[in-house]
Amino acid sequence: MTDTPHPDRMAQGMQTRSTVLGSDYVNRATANKSALDAPFQNLITEAAWGHVWSRDTITKRERSMLTIALLAGLGNDHELALHIRATANTGASREDVMEALLHVAIYAGVPRANHAIKIAKETFAQMDQA
Repeated sequence: MTDTPHPDRMAQGMQTRSTVLGSDYVNRATANKSALDAPFQNLITEAAWGHVWSRDTITKRERSMLTIALLAGLGNDHELALHIRATANTGASREDVMEALLHVAIYAGVPRANHAIKIAKETFAQMDQA
């Protein structure tokens, strides 16, 4: 079985991924892609970025808030910080992030939300210094 990406979905995924995460981040990720992780990179580019993130049913701001809440609730710290940085591109405000994390506290647990708030504060402080 070969990993043949769908060209249209791949192109859309790269465009959306760059819009949300920033071209510098995507260029670094692409440059670091190897034969080992190429199938995974193709999967997330097509499925997450070319399909889910590219849909027009909700805004990138709303999608950003959902993603932040899910990542926080699941304890995916590295990805959480990445998507908090991406709020600079998605239109999600710091207040939006806090609203999402309040939902995490109620529906996923206070410890998860507390830890995510710490990550958000650290990430926003880094963004403010840049």
